[in-house]
Amino acid sequence: MRLHRNLCFAVIDGLTLIFNEGNYADKVIQQLLKRDNRWGSRDRAFVAETTYDIVRWKRLYAEIAEVKEPFDRDNLWRMFAVWAVLKGIKLPDWKYFENTPARKIKGRFDELSKIRKFKESIPDWMDALGEKELGKGAWTKEIAALNEQADVILRVNTLKTTKEKLHAELYDLNIETDFLPNYPSALKLKERANVFTTEAFKNGHFEVQDASSQLVAEFLNVKPGMRVVDTCAGAGGKTLHIASLMENKGQVIAMDIYANKLNELKRRAKRNGAHNIEPRLIESTKTIKKLYNKADRVLIDAPCSGLGVLRRNPDAKWKLQPDFIENIKRTQQDILQQYSRMLKAGGQLVYATCSILPSENQEQVKTFLSSETGKDFTLVKDKKVLAHQSGFDGFYMALLEKNKA
Repeated sequence: MRLHRNLCFAVIDGLTLIFNEGNYADKVIQQLLKRDNRWGSRDRAFVAETTYDIVRWKRLYAEIAEVKEPFDRDNLWRMFAVWAVLKGIKLPDWKYFENTPARKIKGRFDELSKIRKFKESIPDWMDALGEKELGKGAWTKEIAALNEQADVILRVNTLKTTKEKLHAELYDLNIETDFLPNYPSALKLKERANVFTTEAFKNGHFEVQDASSQLVAEFLNVKPGMRVVDTCAGAGGKTLHIASLMENKGQVIAMDIYANKLNELKRRAKRNGAHNIEPRLIESTKTIKKLYNKADRVLIDAPCSGLGVLRRNPDAKWKLQPDFIENIKRTQQDILQQYSRMLKAGGQLVYATCSILPSENQEQVKTFLSSETGKDFTLVKDKKVLAHQSGFDGFYMALLEKNKA
């Protein structure tokens, strides 16, 4: 591979925004990709993948490069040089790469690869927490899996097409996909491609949604004609899946505290042809209380640490703090206590997170079931999905039933 100056500068500019100004990696990369309309798909892929790579391995590369935060541009070029040497890329004769000690870089990499927190490039506290909650063996495998690049998974919108038709439609565009056993609506891209420019996407034939995330709506046992409440809907990935499983019959109330996310959901629902979704902004507890004992199904896709989705959000490793996790656990329990009251007797509720920590998952369900509100509920089943076992994101989901009066 030959390095091109303008692409490398884009990566360094992006890393400056992510590491020094705290910007989100996905937003920064979106901006970078609009920088030069002469760039082809390979150029864009280089900028996106190299930036994500250096974000993912920040601690390891900084340690090898012997640089500390905040990183000035010279520091970032040194980290870039470490990335290039470890990838086997020949460094051009640029001033930024003068005196790059290639042999020393490889030696340091071999040394640090024996220490998990450096090898997997994670903060000390996260390494300690993961081992405490999952055990040494499972955590070592899990964090390694969470550092791999995520596959691109599509969820077929069955309101408009079938898996077989979409598979054929994309094949005609030279986009090859595989069927995934045990994931009824999923197609996996064989190679990464910009699927958002396709007519199939513009016509609402699919959404991009990880296979583990697709399990959640299926877990909820929805049927056409029901009243379903998605309490933390966000931009509506799972809401749209629920609407398709209900065949547009019945009502899906999509609730969130952020109006901009619900506006995005409205746009997506229109493209998907999902007509049974009613977005509702949570402005106060009154919004929730109006629905007490009214829903056949309730989904609580709770806010969480997001440790199960580090493959697609590698910068979260550097933004997360231990006190955030402690605070979010209190929020999760508060949400369970309040939102579970929307369920009718005999109805079912799914509590889900994209975390792999038992303290955010099984332990929250256990705490809820032993509480005054939770005594009316029974745990039907739960499922924990670990990335190193499934090959997809880490997730947890528990199905609870409200006892009949």
